[in-house]
Amino acid sequence: MSIADFLEGASIWVLPVLLAVTLHEAAHAYVAKLLGDDTATKLGRVSLNPLKHIDPFGTVLLPGILIFSGAPFLFGWAKPVPVVFGRLRNPKRDMIFVAIAGPISNILIALIAAFCFNFIPLIDNPVAYKWVAQNLSNAININLILAIFNMFPILPLDGGRILTGLLPTPLAIKFSKSERYGMFVLLGLIFLLPMIGQQIGTDLDIFRYVMIEAKSAIIPFFQELANLIKFN
Repeated sequence: MSIADFLEGASIWVLPVLLAVTLHEAAHAYVAKLLGDDTATKLGRVSLNPLKHIDPFGTVLLPGILIFSGAPFLFGWAKPVPVVFGRLRNPKRDMIFVAIAGPISNILIALIAAFCFNFIPLIDNPVAYKWVAQNLSNAININLILAIFNMFPILPLDGGRILTGLLPTPLAIKFSKSERYGMFVLLGLIFLLPMIGQQIGTDLDIFRYVMIEAKSAIIPFFQELANLIKFN
């Protein structure tokens, strides 16, 4: 990929990605503050400033490498919002609200982006029209992917936090101990299983299958909201 192609790709991905991760993390911090824990607030994480949430490797370097290499997917992460669950008014219940705030923020961004598709016909310039349409399309896709990904019931993902809050206390305590292995489980699902599947001639890409099926189930609603304008 040439530098020009990279810059073109970055121009239609940077804004959607920064918006998605910024509001996702800020939503966690804001809800935690409402429910009694101001740890993230004191660190300046209740903010729409992307610099407060960017992880140099996960938000900038890794996505940049994937875009430049022409990878068929975009992957990355932001700095996790610190939450002291013991400081929440009702820790077991409130951790659910704190966790789900992130995915809900992404769904809301996707809804707004889809709705905005109805206004891009007002743009006369073909180049600007295409650029705005690509940004809105990518905003829908990246936010849906981020919401679905974070709902996997694996710690430290939001889905794992929600499951911890829903489980009976004895089971929740046992499940919470799995967090130390969570990233290894995710890396295994995303990279190792597909590699093993290729070696034995079997499709073991469970992670990709779940992501695709979940997205396929909800994307028609966003297409309709976008006035039936097609996007990838």
